[in-house]
Amino acid sequence: MKGMILVMDGLAGRPLKELNGQTTLQAAKTPNMDKMAERGITGIMDSIAPGIIPGSDTAHLSLLGYNPYEVYTGRGPFEAAGVGVDVIPGDIAFRCNFSTSDEDGIITDRRAGRVREGTDKLVEVLNTMKIEGYEDIEIIFKESTGHRAVLVLRGPGLSGKVSDADPKVEGNKPKTVKALDDSPEAAKTADLLNKVVAKTYEMIKDHPVNLERIANNEPPANIVIPRGAGEVPDVPSINDKYEVNSACIAETGLIMGIGRFAGMDIIEMEGVTGGVDTNLENIRDTIVDQVNNSEHDFFLVNIDGADEAGHDGSMQEKLEFIEKVDEVVFSEILKLEDIYIFLTADHATPISVLNHSGDPVPIIIKGPEVRVDDVCEYSEVAVAKGGMGRIRGSDVMNILMDLMGYAHKFGA
Repeated sequence: MKGMILVMDGLAGRPLKELNGQTTLQAAKTPNMDKMAERGITGIMDSIAPGIIPGSDTAHLSLLGYNPYEVYTGRGPFEAAGVGVDVIPGDIAFRCNFSTSDEDGIITDRRAGRVREGTDKLVEVLNTMKIEGYEDIEIIFKESTGHRAVLVLRGPGLSGKVSDADPKVEGNKPKTVKALDDSPEAAKTADLLNKVVAKTYEMIKDHPVNLERIANNEPPANIVIPRGAGEVPDVPSINDKYEVNSACIAETGLIMGIGRFAGMDIIEMEGVTGGVDTNLENIRDTIVDQVNNSEHDFFLVNIDGADEAGHDGSMQEKLEFIEKVDEVVFSEILKLEDIYIFLTADHATPISVLNHSGDPVPIIIKGPEVRVDDVCEYSEVAVAKGGMGRIRGSDVMNILMDLMGYAHKFGA
């Protein structure tokens, strides 16, 4: 029997006055997700633990049965692996944003208008970067989806114990990166990183891609802001851990990177961007084809757009994206047979917060011989009455493996 964890990234939220006290998920018209709830067992889930605000990385690690407190070293290595950088032990990797800086160094747009095109050309220039005094360090940039990118520092005497450059809000300069311990390696890495940030602005502010964006009244992607430093983690193979043949279907470099570190096959897709304008038809067709025709028996699927809308505070975009996913993707997901589907979010991204929150997220398990409860709606409030009760992300793989017939008895 096959199994799937299907994550609607950032799907959950909090009640909004504009929606008469409903969340965007409650207010959205989702007949297909509601049918899944009606045909399955429901509940709520804390991705890590009650009140803990999870990152997408730590949440997915927990969902896959890993203890994030043991294997998580930072987001950077997962992002880097996800976009095809061959990270090796000793590398220090960072997730980055292409951002917009004015002439005074103030960040006016952390995501450069959610730039979609041209970052590969910017990276070509950035990968010629040399920093005086650090000639022994290789500096590797790679574009990811949208405004995202990665940076890898490779060479002797580096450390992941450094702070972020991301100011988190517009109107500030990039933060000065600092060492987080007293080691000379951390001090060296922090100094290098501050020089790299400044150098990115010098190198790409007048690039033709940015001059064209300015001419089109679009914010230029003229500086790179790194955060989420991490050393290469040791993640045991999920295939060995659970005796499965697994695959990852995802839009963003982060989730693909987690899949790669976990030893999953990465299923490539065309035309997916990780935002509200992503190609949902391609995602749907890939899921259906893999479930029906591949030899994989376990799938991790991530659909990203609701999270982006939540970070942007766009209530209408989030609501409409949820409805579109229900219409395009879940109309076909409902037809899949002989598979257990665990539908959830990795975290809440409430419109009012503009970021992740520690709120529990809604879950459904649909599949053969599942004990169906009497919940007929997929929303944060409705499923709280469901038969699964309240679980943690670390419970998910054990539950799925039991249903799939892959679990082993504990005891005599």
